[in-house]
Amino acid sequence: MVELLPVKDHLKNARIIKQRVIAGAFLIIILMLVLIARMYFLQIVQYKYHSTLSEKNRVHTQAIAPIRGVIYDRNGIVIADNQPSFNLTFTRERSKDWRTTIDVLVEILALSAEDKENLLSKVKQRARPFESVPILYELSEQQRAIIAVNQPRLPGVEVEPQFIRSYPYGSLFAHSVGYVGRVSDQDLKRVDTVEYSGTHHIGKTGAERFYENMLHGHVGYEEVETNARGKVMRVLNRTLPTAGKDLTLTLDYYLQQVAVNALADKRGALIALDPQNGDILALVSLPSFDTNPFVTGISQKDYGALANSPDKPFLNRAIYGTYPPGSTIKPLIALTGLDIGEVTPQTKVFDPGFFQLPNSTHKYRNWNRGGDGWVDMETAIMRSNDTYFYNLAYKIGIDKLHDYLTKFGIGQKVSLDMYQEESAGIMPSREWKEKTHKQRWYPGHTLITGIGQGDMQATILQIAQAASLIANKGHWLRPHLLKEVDHLSVSQLVANNLAEYKDRQTPADIVLKNPSYWDIVNNDMQQVVQGSRGTARRIASPVYRIAGKSGTAQVVAIRQNERYDSKSLNERHRDHALFVAFAPAERPRIVVAIIVENGESGSGVAAPIVRQVMDAWLLNEQGQLKTDEELAAKKTAPDTSAKTSEGQGT
Repeated sequence: MVELLPVKDHLKNARIIKQRVIAGAFLIIILMLVLIARMYFLQIVQYKYHSTLSEKNRVHTQAIAPIRGVIYDRNGIVIADNQPSFNLTFTRERSKDWRTTIDVLVEILALSAEDKENLLSKVKQRARPFESVPILYELSEQQRAIIAVNQPRLPGVEVEPQFIRSYPYGSLFAHSVGYVGRVSDQDLKRVDTVEYSGTHHIGKTGAERFYENMLHGHVGYEEVETNARGKVMRVLNRTLPTAGKDLTLTLDYYLQQVAVNALADKRGALIALDPQNGDILALVSLPSFDTNPFVTGISQKDYGALANSPDKPFLNRAIYGTYPPGSTIKPLIALTGLDIGEVTPQTKVFDPGFFQLPNSTHKYRNWNRGGDGWVDMETAIMRSNDTYFYNLAYKIGIDKLHDYLTKFGIGQKVSLDMYQEESAGIMPSREWKEKTHKQRWYPGHTLITGIGQGDMQATILQIAQAASLIANKGHWLRPHLLKEVDHLSVSQLVANNLAEYKDRQTPADIVLKNPSYWDIVNNDMQQVVQGSRGTARRIASPVYRIAGKSGTAQVVAIRQNERYDSKSLNERHRDHALFVAFAPAERPRIVVAIIVENGESGSGVAAPIVRQVMDAWLLNEQGQLKTDEELAAKKTAPDTSAKTSEGQGT
């Protein structure tokens, strides 16, 4: 039996195909309408939004950092400058894998693991979108050539000519001018972030930090057109930045160099002031450090060596280090006693070599164990007699001592433009003792305060300022570093209420009941140097008279019946040597205060250094006293073609 095959229904098949074609066409039309509607929405309805977005992808606004102001000394010698340099910059947005790019850079330049960590740290730090970040400074010709050959492997990496901060004299002005460093998140909290867009360095210490607003300038901008890879094709618009202001400081390069050379390899500090206007002529803290590596980024090894050094080169001993002022404070005690009527210049005290409080067996020793016999005020200051000042301090009492000595700046920040880094020191009082140590104040504390020991702590700047007040007969002038900017003197800036000085009102002048007391103490200080029994008679000058006061500050306490024996002490446990002086005594033009750590003898070690500094400032080449015109005259700039290993002028 044969099976019949089914007959195809061609009409039915044609109908099905037609239906499918119609359905497909309808679907295509719907999709096309959706696409057209979407295009209409994007191109017509959202035209402004997407055109703006496209423009932003194509056009970028880049900040132009201003050139930092130059810093000069009082003679017009450049002590902080900007030097052109080829630096390597990196823009993260132009690199798909920026870590790989850094790896390639480390490989081709043969950088160390520490260098790599530094590069990564710099790249990770804050930056606005499409803002380049400097990661390597002062590229050599060989490095620039290697980068040029490998440019296709280094997206986002470019060699750019830029200015970097330079300190021609390295460590010479490290603690006064200071240095700049990379902007940190902490720095951004104290500045206008808009002004610092594009700026990678900011003042960290010294005048660089305090006068940052003047030195920085104002940021500029440029609109640039970029391609899809972020490469700049052309500049569309540009607003130029405003350069920072140039500053002239009161410091004198030559006097600073003399002071550094005189201190040599000693640990210590020196301040030289012009008492007539408060100019700081020299500010030295030794040991010091070269500030240039901090600009481009000091290595962890080098930074660690400085930070961990027992000599503490980072410590600004002149304005932040605090020490017992020792006998340098005795002229202030004498003025206090005269003004409150406890003594007269003729009042005499018998010195058997010690002082005892009533009903006490404890002996407060004079440095001269044999005693000086009957001493009046002139002899007491000339001989630095401790017994006289034990007795006088006991009569005055701590309350009046505190009131008077704070008027001279002890326990106060005295500077006009260094107070951010300055220590206030300590002028002890009953309230201070109770609050700080939970102890009562005893008469013995008053005695040792009267010779500048015990809890009293002062900076070298405070000691210099106190002497300046004696030289000026109580007229207050805050010590300052800035001399002028934009042809405006510091006094004019203060009068104009410059923001930096808003909290630095000048204290009231010290007015004594009898103005002749100033001359009496001035004369007594002259006997320290000019007198036949003066403790510093070896530094007397045949050309001008010096009024001075030596001092010794204990580092470790000596027991009641023991004698000071330097040979048995560790070198760093020996007494500090201090000296403060002004000259010419009858018309002071310079005040110098110094401390030589563990120098032991104020008159034997510290005083000769003061004399060298005074001679350098007051005497001309013929060895005669300079006239006012000669003192005001600017000196010729030194030859900077040769430097010492630390960057100081030869």
